[in-house]
Amino acid sequence: MPQTAITYAALVIAIVFEVIGTTLLKQSTGFTKLWPTVGSLVAYGVAFYLLSIVLKTMPVGIAYAIWSGLGIVLVSVIAIFIFRQSLDLAAIVGLGLIIAGILVVNLFSNSVSH
Repeated sequence: MPQTAITYAALVIAIVFEVIGTTLLKQSTGFTKLWPTVGSLVAYGVAFYLLSIVLKTMPVGIAYAIWSGLGIVLVSVIAIFIFRQSLDLAAIVGLGLIIAGILVVNLFSNSVSH
């Protein structure tokens, strides 16, 4: 498997674990519930470990832009379905702009090795 594919796979898995950690953080109710707290800390640990692997080959600014952007969008989607939170039009447009930014960086920037 090419190094670029490994890097992106590690980044995607890191984002998934970060989203799991954030979801469990909400369910921990301020670290007052044991198992969501433990799960959140473990998920964040795995996420940061994988991010550290990504940073060996991807610039930190690019990796963090993808990490945070996709994390925001995925957590927002989870909040809609699991926590029954709603988004107004401005939030939806903003999330769309985040996705557009991630696409621009990945498709057109020379900062990302393809």
